[in-house]
Amino acid sequence: MNDKAFEIDNDVFTKLPRKQLERMADAGTQIIESYRVLQKGGLNIVGEVLKGQGEFYELEHYPKDDVFDGETNSQYYYHAHRAETKENGHFHTFLRQPGIPTGISPVPYSGTEPWPKGNDALSHLIGISMDAYGFPLGLFATNRWVTAEAWYKAEDVIAMLDYFKIDHAHPSWPVNLWISSMLVLFRPQIEALIQQRDHVIAGWECRYAGVDAYEDRELELTGYTAINVEQQIKLVVTAIEKRDMAA
Repeated sequence: MNDKAFEIDNDVFTKLPRKQLERMADAGTQIIESYRVLQKGGLNIVGEVLKGQGEFYELEHYPKDDVFDGETNSQYYYHAHRAETKENGHFHTFLRQPGIPTGISPVPYSGTEPWPKGNDALSHLIGISMDAYGFPLGLFATNRWVTAEAWYKAEDVIAMLDYFKIDHAHPSWPVNLWISSMLVLFRPQIEALIQQRDHVIAGWECRYAGVDAYEDRELELTGYTAINVEQQIKLVVTAIEKRDMAA
């Protein structure tokens, strides 16, 4: 994980369009509100997803059968399989067909591993690493085999981010609001991770000729960045204030 870790330049925020900054600020407000209502009941994001799910097993999806919004075709689940790290577990987020914009198709693939097709040709968007207290530690992108997705080029996956939203109350309204807002608040980091993902795959193919980079178990994560919700909100608010002063 460490060799693919990065941090974006804080100057990125001052270059973002005002409307995007406002959307990010609104998303930050929604995230803080999700924390507030959960904490009043002694609850947290991870605990809500695991609630009523029985004993916690590595690699199992929580909640069972994932969380899916039939209107937006957005999907996520929580699980754990990295005992050697400080994370408790992580969320995987997806956009499924037919929620993927018209005209976007998976990249050409000449390997032997069957990729999902048609309405099953989902795309992984981003992973969110969580600590034992139910707060996010970082964001990460993965290789194809990790999530058994169809593989779309970076610019197409970035376009899909606009369509991710879980707009119902199962298994928890605050959690669904939180995860939908996380993909808005941390959009700059997510875009950078998705772009890095494609660069890492291309580099892997050059370095290991004849190896199917998408299926190589030696390549799991293609990028990771640590995150902090409060710091991100502060950077966004500062960028808006600077924009206002310059106007």
